[in-house]
Order: sequence, then C-alpha cells, then structure tokens
Amino acid sequence: MSIKEKQNFQTSQGFKETSTFKPLNENEIAEFVRNCHSKNIPIEIKGHGSKAKVGRNFQSEKLIDLSNYSGIIKYEPEELYIKVKAGTPLSEITNELDKNNQHLAFEPLDLGYIFEGKSNPGTIGGTIACNFSGSRRFKVGSARDHVLGIKIINGRGEIIKSGGTVVKNVTGYDLSKIVTGSYGTLAIISELSLKVLPKPPSTKTLIIHSAQLKKAIEYMSTGLSSSVDVSGAVFYPEYFKDKFSLNDLTNKGPITALRIEGVNSSIEDRINRLVKELGLLNDEINFLDEQQSKIFWRYTQDLKAFQKTTKDIMKIVVPPSETLNLLNNLKKFSSRYFIEWGGNLIWFEIENMSQEILKTMNEVIAKCGGYNILVKLDDGFKSSMDVFKIDHIKYKLSEKLKTSFDPKRILNPGKMYSGI
Repeated sequence: MSIKEKQNFQTSQGFKETSTFKPLNENEIAEFVRNCHSKNIPIEIKGHGSKAKVGRNFQSEKLIDLSNYSGIIKYEPEELYIKVKAGTPLSEITNELDKNNQHLAFEPLDLGYIFEGKSNPGTIGGTIACNFSGSRRFKVGSARDHVLGIKIINGRGEIIKSGGTVVKNVTGYDLSKIVTGSYGTLAIISELSLKVLPKPPSTKTLIIHSAQLKKAIEYMSTGLSSSVDVSGAVFYPEYFKDKFSLNDLTNKGPITALRIEGVNSSIEDRINRLVKELGLLNDEINFLDEQQSKIFWRYTQDLKAFQKTTKDIMKIVVPPSETLNLLNNLKKFSSRYFIEWGGNLIWFEIENMSQEILKTMNEVIAKCGGYNILVKLDDGFKSSMDVFKIDHIKYKLSEKLKTSFDPKRILNPGKMYSGI
C-alpha cells in the first residue's frame, strides 16, 4: 500500500476523526495497529465488552471494536475442529456446534451475570484472551488447551500464524499458550482454530445434602480420585440454597454436587459405585436428572450465585489440600463463597475492599501455595490495586514478553500489571 493509499485508508476508516475503529477484516486490524504503533497511540481492545471490566483501568486514545470482525470460517465436525474469527459471538459458535451435538468442552464462562445482571457470553476472542474455563476444567483442561491454531496481530501490526487445525498438529502450541490468558496485552487475536468434542450422551448429578465444608471437600476429593470419572465437583454453602429452583433440590443445608457423564447404563452403574465409595446413606442424597443437571451446571458455570452483586469477587486457585485452611483464614473478609474444581477453585466475595485487606489476602493465599485474580472490582480501586497478583521474577518475565510482542506498549497497556 502506498503512502497516499494509506492516508486515504486512514481517513476513510476514521483513524483521525474518531477514537473507535470497527474493522471488517484482518488487514484493516493490522493497518490500524501499525498506524498506532508509528504514533505511539495506546489502544483498548474490545469484543462485546463482556470481559472489559476484568483487569485494571488504563489510559487509551483509541478503541478497536472487533464485533464486526465475526464469522465461522470453517467447521469440520468429523475432524473435531472449528475455525472462527475472533469477534464471533460464543452464542453463534454454540448454536452451530449444537447442530452436530458437539461443544467447547472447557465450558466458557458467561460473566454477564456478575457485571450486568444478565447473560452476555461475549466473543470467542475474549474468551481465549482471558482463558476462563468452567466446571470441566480439571478433566479436559483450560481454554488454552483447546486452541489448535491461532492468528494474531502483535503491537507492530505484524500478522503471525501459529499451529494448525487438527489435534495431531502441535506446531506453535507455545505461542497460543502465551497469548491465551494475556488479556490482549501481547497481541490482538484475529483467528482461532479450536478443538471441539461430542457432547456427553447423558448427564446425572449426585447431590449430597448438609455436608459441612470439611466433609464436602473430602467427598469431592474422593470423587475426583475415583475411577467413576467425575466431570464436575462443586460445593455451595447453605446461604446459596434459595438460589436454586429445581424440583430435586428441596432439602435444606449446604450442597455438594458431583457430575457423572456418559451413556445412561454407564452412568447408573458409576453413580451407584460412587455412592458406595463415599459411604453415603439414602437420606443424605438425591439425584438431578439430565435436564436439571444442565440447569444446575449452567448456573454454576455462569457464576449466577453472584448475579447483580455490588461487592468485589476474587478467583482463587489453590491446592485442594489447602482449601479448608485458606477459607478459615479468610473468613473475616467474605460474606459468601463457593468452591469449584473439587476444591481447587474458590469464587470469593469480598466485603469492604481496601489495600490493606488485599495485601493480607494475597499473603494468606501465597502461604497456601495459591494465586488469585480480582475478577470484579470497584472502578475506584482499579488503578491502584493489583488485580493480578504477580511476584518480582514473573513480573520481569512478563515485561520481557511485552517488549517482544508489543515494544511500544500500545495494546491494553496496564490492563494486567502497572507499567506493562
């Protein structure tokens, strides 16, 4: 493209007249980034805005809105992959996969409920950029583990392709793993090839009533180590009980839920074995059928327990052996929490957030061998608090990665860490 053509392109696309740019193709994205790179203009990256509130506040002069850069490029059900543009809505992908009884097995989260009080699953680009995964995470891996191939535009405006479209092609996996979970601070994702899997033929959920925290963690740990192949393990304290309006959830007290998936005959045998392994009595349990199970796990996956909350929410990942100790040490900071991934993940609501409280919580979590992200935080704190906790060594590594991908630090600058 000549200089004159570039100038005409810039003017026609609004580079000079407006702060928001909505590209229609990959080349427009790259040209926009190159233009901003040459002028040291910081850019905010947005899809549907479902995850825009995750991370620190930062200054940007331009907003690139990828919602028009959307569409399924190729879908091969027999080869178990789908290739999509980054701005493609998750709902569109889900609807297409449904036609062949397939799904994204890592169960993407819908954060719309905690930020907007209603569903907003967002785009596939945002999902992979943030690496949020649902209840099946401990069984099938995280979102980044389902990326077969990726195309990105780095901070220089260069288009880079890595990986392939079939499971056996592993070239470039490292690049996708670096970009996934970087929240748009390293590159703009333009295209993704994702592994898809058949949906389980059927689902049933074992509900254990009234088990307190310590016992619930034991049940989940036993379930996950069992040969019955549990695919979901969650604990809800009693204060969430009224949130569920399912016919088979009528008992009072805390809820411990273990999900079993597969063919019906297999499920029945495995769930009976699990009941025996856990030493449970009939009056301590009941079961959710397939439809009620889907509702229950969708509710869990979308964090609907915290729907419309005005409080701050922290995601804590910790070894399950430390979960009980951690929660006992954090009692004074929380009004509500629930536990996912068999004890490995805690969604934690925080009362009266402050720098002092965050510092204390970070220290307690670090001592337990865990890490944390402030997923939902009042805007007044976002510029001053460490939304993503990181030590000095990892900060230096992140700084080097940022320099390599985005030397002028124009892509979502400061969204994850101050100065990067």
